[in-house]
Amino acid sequence: MQFLDATHGKEILEELVEVIVENRNYLSEVDGAIGDGDHGINMAKGFRLCGESIAGQSLSLSKALGTLATTLMGSIGGSMGPLYGSLFMGMAKAVKDKDAIDAKDFGDMLAEGRQSLEQISDASVGDKCLLDTLVPAIDGYRHALDAGEDFPQALQALRHGAQRGCDSTLELEAKIGRAARLGERSRGHLDAGAVSCCLLLTRLADSTERRLEKAAA
Repeated sequence: MQFLDATHGKEILEELVEVIVENRNYLSEVDGAIGDGDHGINMAKGFRLCGESIAGQSLSLSKALGTLATTLMGSIGGSMGPLYGSLFMGMAKAVKDKDAIDAKDFGDMLAEGRQSLEQISDASVGDKCLLDTLVPAIDGYRHALDAGEDFPQALQALRHGAQRGCDSTLELEAKIGRAARLGERSRGHLDAGAVSCCLLLTRLADSTERRLEKAAA
């Protein structure tokens, strides 16, 4: 059985910060097509602030995700701060006090994050939003585990589900947010929140898989 040592929180968080900062301009470009064009700017600001705040610290995964949540809630304008803050706060609570995170724990962490986000949002899959990435990613992960696949295979299913979900927003009509005003004209463009969610879940899967250890027999 493979597991993630929960003491790697800081390193994993730093990689999440990195992927958002690296894609700052791309995310704003995607958002500019049907939104305000500031998604990348706001996300990079929040993640960079979080990265700066943890310099020199040693953090569990729960503590790292909780720090990210509170930073995003306090520094990102619009809806993304509360949405991503709730997602990461739910994830943080799910792995609190865990020294080792196995495949089931990781799935529970994702599910708790989703539940926390949905408690503050009226959005649904199909509305052209980050849930269009998050839900199929989590479902893919869970289905892989239920089918008897191992931790790395489930993480691959998470990546595939996230990418499929993100890509699906290209042909969806926006039902929420600024883009909803465009109606049919919102089709043909990706949703920026779905794109950032895909980047984050993919990097989380990559960071986790690289650090997996095998439990002693």
